Amino acid sequence: MSRIRIVGGAWRSRLIDVAGLPGLRPTPDRVRETLFNWLGQRLDGRVCLDLFAGSGILGFEAASRGAAAVTLLDIDPRTHAALRRNAEALAAQVEIVRGDALEFLATTPKRFDVVFLDPPYRQGWIDRITPLLDRVMPPDGCIYAEAEAPLAPFPGWCVSRQGRAGRVHFHLMRRAEQS
Repeated sequence: MSRIRIVGGAWRSRLIDVAGLPGLRPTPDRVRETLFNWLGQRLDGRVCLDLFAGSGILGFEAASRGAAAVTLLDIDPRTHAALRRNAEALAAQVEIVRGDALEFLATTPKRFDVVFLDPPYRQGWIDRITPLLDRVMPPDGCIYAEAEAPLAPFPGWCVSRQGRAGRVHFHLMRRAEQS
């Protein structure tokens, strides 16, 4: 088990535990700092979804920065347990869901202003997730996506910002008509 630091908001500098699971890649501090500079330091009133939550660091960062609601979703039982422990340690008012990302997106009645999308690499998740995002997002929503290579804009979306840190390519996407 390792630990990662929350970089901003009410829980700035607090550490959360990261389960030592193969393929788990918490978003690095520098990338999170860039992301929240792009989104604005405060997420007051926004509803966020950390899909493929893993460590949950993106969702906990959003909650730390005042998001109105945060849902962290992951299918792995060990990851789910670690998310629960971290939420309890922070007294975080977040929803933690153990389940399949595709099924969740296809069935949830909720809408999300910001979706954090950092799925396992080289498994085709981005292509399977993309068609389901429109049903859970308002017209002014945005998607943050990490991948092992630069991403083309999703249909109906444009890349408004992008960067690279080591092997991680990260993108902020907005609806094409919003840019």
